Amino acid sequence: MKRLFATVVATLALCCISASAQAKWGVTAGLNFNTSKFSEIDVKAKTGWSAGATCLVDLPLGFSIQPSLLYHQKGANITNEIAQNMGFIELPVSVQWGPDLLVFRPFLDVTPYIGYALSNKVTTSLADFKFSSWQGKERFEYGLGIGAGINVWKLQLIARYNWNFGSLYNVEGWDDIKSELKGLSAENENFGGVTLSLAFLF
Repeated sequence: MKRLFATVVATLALCCISASAQAKWGVTAGLNFNTSKFSEIDVKAKTGWSAGATCLVDLPLGFSIQPSLLYHQKGANITNEIAQNMGFIELPVSVQWGPDLLVFRPFLDVTPYIGYALSNKVTTSLADFKFSSWQGKERFEYGLGIGAGINVWKLQLIARYNWNFGSLYNVEGWDDIKSELKGLSAENENFGGVTLSLAFLF
């Protein structure tokens, strides 16, 4: 699955680069509301942010393709004692369809993405809960986002829900974390949630 996603995302990005003569380049930034799910505790969403560069290429029949290169900070509050923040370099490739209504263009959005974790910080008030920064972590992530957006003048607004198909922890690492957290089990040890982004296209 990881290789399939990496291949699809890389292929779409290369297609966009090959059509760069028709591209609109820009900058983008946004907020995300990500969380992770544990079966025995209430994990609260944590607001993160993203920023980077983007490239929009218009295609026939109302389609367009838009890869971006982002720094994306994600996190979750695991009970009131533990908070996790991770920073990823991400390559999302948005495939869009929508009619050009001259003044504005609404569109539907499907976005496969891959990413690699660059930073990781876990803060806790529990004196007996300690593990190294990358202990048991999986740095590679991949997933799919589905949403909608609108282009007005040189501005673009997108709202998207992202599913992350990878895992934050490898098997041995998650066993270690569970033992520290007194036997907690996880339903979905990754970051998923809503993102809102605003881009300016030159």
